[in-house]
Amino acid sequence: MARIAGQRYTFSYDSKGTQMKLDKVRVTNFRSVDDSGEFGVEQVTCLVGKNEAGKSALLLALAALNPHEATPVTLDKERDYPRRYLTMYASRHPDKDAVAVETHWILDDAEKNRAEALLGPGVLKSTAVKVLRRYGAKDVEYEGPDIDFSVALSHLLQKFSLDETEKEPLREVTTTTALIEVLGKIATPTANQKALKDHLAKEGHATSQFHKLVGTALPKFMYFSSYDRMEGAVQLENARSLIANSQLRLDQNRGVRLFVEFLQYAGVTIDDIVSTTTYETFNAKLQAASNNITDQILEYWTQNPDLSVEVRVEQARPGDPSPFNSGMVARARIVNALHRVDTPFSERSAGFVWFFSFLVKFAQVKNDSSPVVLLLDEPGLTLHGKAQGELLRFFDEKLAPHHQLIFSTHSPFMVPADKLSSVRVVEDQIDTSRRRVAMGTKVREDVLTRDPDTLFPLQGALGYEITQSLFVGKHTLLVEGPGDILYLQALSDALRRRGRPCLDSRWTMCPAGGIDKISPFISLFAGNDLHVAALSDEAKGDKKKIELLKRSAVLQAGHFYTMADFLSRDEADIEDFFDVGTFATLLNKVYDLEDAEKLTKTKLDAAGPATGRVLKKAEAAFRVMSPSSPQFDHFTPAAWLIRNPAFLDPKTSEVEQTLDLAERVFGTFNGLL
Repeated sequence: MARIAGQRYTFSYDSKGTQMKLDKVRVTNFRSVDDSGEFGVEQVTCLVGKNEAGKSALLLALAALNPHEATPVTLDKERDYPRRYLTMYASRHPDKDAVAVETHWILDDAEKNRAEALLGPGVLKSTAVKVLRRYGAKDVEYEGPDIDFSVALSHLLQKFSLDETEKEPLREVTTTTALIEVLGKIATPTANQKALKDHLAKEGHATSQFHKLVGTALPKFMYFSSYDRMEGAVQLENARSLIANSQLRLDQNRGVRLFVEFLQYAGVTIDDIVSTTTYETFNAKLQAASNNITDQILEYWTQNPDLSVEVRVEQARPGDPSPFNSGMVARARIVNALHRVDTPFSERSAGFVWFFSFLVKFAQVKNDSSPVVLLLDEPGLTLHGKAQGELLRFFDEKLAPHHQLIFSTHSPFMVPADKLSSVRVVEDQIDTSRRRVAMGTKVREDVLTRDPDTLFPLQGALGYEITQSLFVGKHTLLVEGPGDILYLQALSDALRRRGRPCLDSRWTMCPAGGIDKISPFISLFAGNDLHVAALSDEAKGDKKKIELLKRSAVLQAGHFYTMADFLSRDEADIEDFFDVGTFATLLNKVYDLEDAEKLTKTKLDAAGPATGRVLKKAEAAFRVMSPSSPQFDHFTPAAWLIRNPAFLDPKTSEVEQTLDLAERVFGTFNGLL
């Protein structure tokens, strides 16, 4: 990372300790939201819903509660109040302006201690407080918490050292509001009574004092949209004019605003750049800031580790398009070290540009003295699915320890499938019982919904999670099919009953479907960092496939075996654990073969003299049986064996030979753990 003498740029976040926690939200009378219903908020909360469901409306309403200076969202009645009711505003809200957002907070220990130091130990009956904002209101409104006024009164009387005589006219007082009124009626107050009266006149009653205290600790809300992306180039004199005319905050200038904020993060002002006469004065700072944010991105950007961002300031060239053909121009370019090329910032991956822009915006809050709640509208919308998963990891590791975060999405890859309790479903509901009547945006804490479009991201997230974990374990042993799993399980159980080494329980057996499917299987589950080994059948035509598989190194060396390897043959199947006579006995029991159809070693050898594979001998024997005989298949004998484990209990030489081979196979794979 670039450094500047005497100056160190970092992107770490100093913990501000605990803070009051946003617990519940209810949005009303805002755009598509008539009444969202009250819904709970976690440290990281995901709002899931289809396009136009009202997710952005929810976040914007919340952002207007106590907006951060960097994203000054405001309430505008003509713009934000539900349009179909706008002409009825006065009749619907005759006494007070409409409430747009209502929030419930839980005080942390620090704020509780501050309140008790101000109003007296044990003064709070609860640590919950409601904060809301109305249209047209300059400030938020507070409701609650439950205050024990007897404690507050005792604390005040003790604090101002009132004696029993001075307390006498105040004995019937039960609230601080009443205390103010009674003190005002005392014609000749004592010095202590006057000091108490002046204090209350200045600070207000107990509830008012508490609300002032909460106001200093109330987190601000920073809103960031998927469309907030830094411009690739900025004409600095033009940007300075926008700042001077208070136009930098307009939506159409958000890209320029982000570039200016990047300059601020680098510690360079536009005035500094325009007035300076030496290039290196500010270039080192820009390089340091660029490197710092790039380093943060690459920690979570696995798509292309060869990218970096370079910001330069130079004199405009007259041949460039206006306004970049005069004055000073700041340009951001993305450098690809692998291809040794740099391109304009705005022409590269929209996902990378968004991520960089977000970190620029977020850099403003790291040194804030007041806490911040982050509101991200469709974050990572242009990111690849894997990169969206990395963004979720960024949320958990970098943001959640210091900030509450609420984000919206309709992407399956942005739904935290392992934390569905933090997911809230957003729907724009319609009453169709008589005719289509809009009910407005609703938020549900349960993930059940009647709308398949709304449910799709959840289904996609769960489906991906299941395919990544349902059939596999950390140590996965791939076999050809479900029949192979049953044979291996039956043999392992037989060894265990004898007290002999069996297949280690850490292995999870999984059917891959044959040698051809092993590479695709491992590629599909590669993201899980699995330890995979494989045991396969082998036919004469498989030699080339096996060589290609081993050469591809898709499996670790020594993690792929065929049954032929253990039997020192050219070809073998899982059924070749059994000698021909034992397998004939097994088939007789499985298919109830008697009399002329009863199989023996001699019959199987005679049916398939050209092969040593017991499976092929059995297939050949069943082909010459009468049409009324049962049909042979690969799975049925394995299923019968797992239900009849006693078949492997006799201590005959044939069974012992089978179990000896099984023990050798299992020992080989156990040695890989």
